[in-house]
Amino acid sequence: MAGKWFQNLMVIRRGRPAPLAMLLIAAAFYSIAARAETAKCTAQAEMSAADRSALGESAARILNAVQGQDYTTLKGVLLTSEAGDWNSIKSEAGRASGLLVGGQVKLRNLYLVDNSAAKAASDMQAFCSSSTGNLTVTITLPGLPPGIYAVILADAVGGKFAGQVGLILAVENGMWKLGGISAHEGLLDGHDGVWYWSHARTLAKDQDYFAAAFTYDLANYLLLPVNYIASPNLQKLNQEQAQTLAAVTPPLKYPYTLSDGPRSWQVSAIRIDASLHHADIAIYYESLGTTDPASARTEAVAVMTALLKVQPALRDNFHGFWAYATNNGKPGFAIELPMSELTH
Repeated sequence: MAGKWFQNLMVIRRGRPAPLAMLLIAAAFYSIAARAETAKCTAQAEMSAADRSALGESAARILNAVQGQDYTTLKGVLLTSEAGDWNSIKSEAGRASGLLVGGQVKLRNLYLVDNSAAKAASDMQAFCSSSTGNLTVTITLPGLPPGIYAVILADAVGGKFAGQVGLILAVENGMWKLGGISAHEGLLDGHDGVWYWSHARTLAKDQDYFAAAFTYDLANYLLLPVNYIASPNLQKLNQEQAQTLAAVTPPLKYPYTLSDGPRSWQVSAIRIDASLHHADIAIYYESLGTTDPASARTEAVAVMTALLKVQPALRDNFHGFWAYATNNGKPGFAIELPMSELTH
């Protein structure tokens, strides 16, 4: 497993993509799947007692180290091939620790992936089914070297953020070693992914398509802590979101022009943002060139207010609003405000 291999898997989750990007991600997922080698997947219930016990104990030790910020233990169980990427893994583990505060970490799912028959590193897909033959999840990993791997999903039950963690482990010298970690909230503003999915359907039924599209993103973000697992339920969610996006008027295409009358801004992206552990919406726009902080704040508020005038349903369905300015492509002023502070 190359040093940048798992880090590349993390980019999508860290970026908190906009709905159009989510559909592109899904398209890329199925594009990889079309050319991927098939590996053997064994779900938790189908593992031997010995395999399940050994994997569960290794996962629990790593998760306890993450929650306790025990970086000595984490570095000690790191895959040799990932040593060069330790700083990024340590950073993600530190972020994960904050999301697990106050919770009891419990294993949700274990998947054993046998890619040892591969002759070289290649795109891999594993179909994980129950004992009845029903498909539960599909795991797709690009550029996976030959080997024995495990995908672990865990939750911080009872924690403030209901944090969820995804691990990739690999067998090295007969022991399970850490290949990578991904983590984010399981709740935003007191609601989980199932609630946001149901709420997105309600918004779509009420023809608030724009707000519904981003609420589907919240559901997707909260249902799984990783982006390389697909399931029949997630496929259904993506299909519903695609149908909702098709109904948005005017179509959500970037660059998106936003005006408040005399002024217009070019918007490069609109996406969900959970960086403050809230269900926030974020807009990325090209500034009109304002450099004074007070004027930059005034402009940012004007941009946020302009979008709320066009899409008023955002106000009642998201906690707050981020505005990220760019100037000739370079990052500029940024601000977050609760919806309650943005006047009509």
